[in-house]
Amino acid sequence: MQSKIIVMHDNQEWITPLKERLEQLELPYQLWDLQDGCLALNHDPFPGVYFSRISASSHTRDHRFAPEYAEAALAWLEQNGKKVINGKRALRLEVSKVNQYMALKLADIPIPETIVAVGKHQIMGAAKQLDRESFIIKHNRAGKGLGVQLFHSIEALQKYVKGPKFMEPIDGITLIQQYIDSPTPHIIRHEFIGGKYFYSVKVDTSQGFELCPADNCGISNDNPSDNGEGGSPRTMFEILPDYRPDFIDRFEAFLAANEVLIAGIETITDVNGNTYVYDVNTNTNYNPEAEAAAGKFGMLELAGYLGRELDSSGCS
Repeated sequence: MQSKIIVMHDNQEWITPLKERLEQLELPYQLWDLQDGCLALNHDPFPGVYFSRISASSHTRDHRFAPEYAEAALAWLEQNGKKVINGKRALRLEVSKVNQYMALKLADIPIPETIVAVGKHQIMGAAKQLDRESFIIKHNRAGKGLGVQLFHSIEALQKYVKGPKFMEPIDGITLIQQYIDSPTPHIIRHEFIGGKYFYSVKVDTSQGFELCPADNCGISNDNPSDNGEGGSPRTMFEILPDYRPDFIDRFEAFLAANEVLIAGIETITDVNGNTYVYDVNTNTNYNPEAEAAAGKFGMLELAGYLGRELDSSGCS
């Protein structure tokens, strides 16, 4: 039986760019869709290298239990000694920002001040406890910036929480977080493949917080005043050349300690030059326009890495 790269996923559209690169490199692969299914725990897994691309935002695509099914599958694979890229520990970080923040603090990586709340009345109390002029609320299990809202007063928060537009988190946990006042409206996302730094991309946040870089979840811009010269769309994603800040080594150590091999780590820098990590994404996508402009291609690098892992794994 031929050993393959088995890609575990919950979104067919997001998997297409990786499929194309695997085929370009003529690598044997198989897709395992974890939207639903069944798993015979007494049977042996298929031989190969397994790569988990399960997303925290799967519930927004009506795949509510994909992460739970994936966790069961990963436990089965790891118990049977299979090589897994982004296994159970990576999944726990993907589906819980609280888990992310605790792991980041353990690695001495700065995070924004954050309070966890369950229940609408507790959200209000947490915001008062945070005691900041401006603050953000977000979902613990999210993805794509889901549920992120910026407030400049307790009164505005109260109106939102009591109003019809309030978004209940899928796991019931809301985070109330310090708003980082950045000199310019952007964040930087640092991409890692095989646990090693690949590149950083500057992301324009002037249009909001939903920052997924993939084509099919991009943000449209219908306001001409937000466009560049001549009415052309603003470049939302830009890969930074010759950029490798000192904290990259600490990020690599953090990923190694948590058995995360593929990740995007998002940072924001305040007016005083302090840099904070606010999200770790273990289901990373790459922006094709930014990559074409920079001549760097994340999915190609990822496919090559998976091929090397397959070669080194034998036929187990």
